[in-house]
Amino acid sequence: MSADTTSQSKPTDAEHSTSSATEGKPKRTLLKVMLGVAAVLAALVLIFLIVVAAQPSEYRVQRSAVIDAPPEQVFAHVNDFHKWQPWSPWEKLDPDAEAVFEGPDSGEGAVFKWSGNDEVGEGTMTIIDSDPHEKIGIRLEFVRPMEDACHVEFTFQPQGEQTQVTWSMFGENNFVGKAMCLFMDLDKVAGGQFEQGLANLKSVVEAGPKG
Repeated sequence: MSADTTSQSKPTDAEHSTSSATEGKPKRTLLKVMLGVAAVLAALVLIFLIVVAAQPSEYRVQRSAVIDAPPEQVFAHVNDFHKWQPWSPWEKLDPDAEAVFEGPDSGEGAVFKWSGNDEVGEGTMTIIDSDPHEKIGIRLEFVRPMEDACHVEFTFQPQGEQTQVTWSMFGENNFVGKAMCLFMDLDKVAGGQFEQGLANLKSVVEAGPKG
């Protein structure tokens, strides 16, 4: 009776080499894909940085309105932070915002600090220039939602028995500010608030006592 034997052949060197090459190919392909993706991302980041750096380093937002009252009457409502509540475009965004007044009641040196919800944030306004009936300069410093500082100016130009009020905000853009301007139209957003504030100021002043 003969024994049935089964022989098992070992893989030759050539077969072993082919198997290793086949296993290594997907790894090399994956590595190439990852390197390609990394290169694309690096290029996109570089392009973004170049675009941000090319944005204007300075900004200015300005709006004007004509109010049926002499300059001294309009000036009084801006030169005193205590009188901002009825016309400020931000007052309705957070009626419960904390408000602190420091320094003189009005004019140069008067300080207004506020802290409220995410829409109004937190910051300080300080009157640094008060030229009676003609111009008011304010230093505006933000703490929230981001730290920043700029200059605000009101000018009052008589036009017969009326007054043209011009509200301006200007400053320098850092890198973050430049980046934000790519996704937000500052002139449209802040300008819209200035337009609303000037409309409110017009209503308040013209509804008040004349003369």
